[in-house]
Amino acid sequence: MQKKSKLSIPQNSRRIYFEPKSYFRNDFQRDRDRIIHSTAFRRLKHKTQVFVNTTSDHYRTRITHSLEVSQIARTLAKIFKLNEDLCETLSLAHDLGHTPFGHAGEEILNECMNHNGGFDHNIQTIRIVTLLENKYYNFKGLNLCLETIDGLVKHNGPIYDRTHMDEMLGKNFFKKKIKFENQPSLEAQVASLSDDIAYNSHDLEDGLKANLFKIEQLNDLPIISDIIYKHKNKLKNKNKDLVLRQIIRDIINEMVKDVVLNTKRNLKKRKPKNISDIYKSKNNYVSFSSKMLEFDQSLKEFLKYNMYFNKNVLNKTNKGKKIISKLFFLLRKKPQNFFTKKTISLKNKERSICDFIAGMTDRYAIQLYNSLK
Repeated sequence: MQKKSKLSIPQNSRRIYFEPKSYFRNDFQRDRDRIIHSTAFRRLKHKTQVFVNTTSDHYRTRITHSLEVSQIARTLAKIFKLNEDLCETLSLAHDLGHTPFGHAGEEILNECMNHNGGFDHNIQTIRIVTLLENKYYNFKGLNLCLETIDGLVKHNGPIYDRTHMDEMLGKNFFKKKIKFENQPSLEAQVASLSDDIAYNSHDLEDGLKANLFKIEQLNDLPIISDIIYKHKNKLKNKNKDLVLRQIIRDIINEMVKDVVLNTKRNLKKRKPKNISDIYKSKNNYVSFSSKMLEFDQSLKEFLKYNMYFNKNVLNKTNKGKKIISKLFFLLRKKPQNFFTKKTISLKNKERSICDFIAGMTDRYAIQLYNSLK
């Protein structure tokens, strides 16, 4: 059995509500299993990553993306002797709060909730695991470990302004059990950067397969240009899809290798002695080098203008916006047609409607919209 790092989160933890320990699994294995068995996780298989889920069976969905993030995170966790179960749990859970139709769905749902607390998919993930998933007699939510919740809350780093979180969850929701200004654990940092690696490289692959852009257009991007040059001769006599997969593999390998080397440098330079030093640090330990960060930003910009803003992609996502906007209007107008009195909050009808729409899959939202025309 691999000895864990002194900087790793221990295998057992506290929960918001007390539960007896399991004889067979540590606390974070139980968290992972609760995520996998949740309704919200199953719905990710029919939620848009970039392409609306009805477009093709071979483009990535939120669930395939989450699995790919988990694979990268476990690899990094093993290298640094961290808590692999926590890394896996955070990776699998980080996108539970996404709406149908990807970020376009999130944008329009936030507009619909403009006067009622707004919408943010990261905070919606917290609502799901603490309030909306109901599988236990004694509490709402999944009663995940505090370190798991802390990692999900800080997926994008420490929280200095809690206004949006208070509006979506309620003030003092965690009763001072989460220290929002602290840095996230190394495990949470690993999951977050693995998310970055996965969606950049795999969105690139999906965009190439969809013929939204050509491999030749990538030649001006640092790092990728060298990788393409290495495979240049193969493009002439090998199956194009096979060469593409090799290129994507090499991109992921380069990014993972960079994270490993740069994180080791950070640890060696700053010499944290324990987990407390990780929490109190001013910056992340798990990070790209400046060269890889430049590549990461240039790739994001390339995908933004050549993929996310592509006319065909925008047409699909704009239709998704129209569907969500119309559904929100219809549900708010006649909630009794869709909810029982027990399932809709009288205090905040709009938040209940928002939860319902955010939980929809692409295909269910489309079907419901068509039935209400």
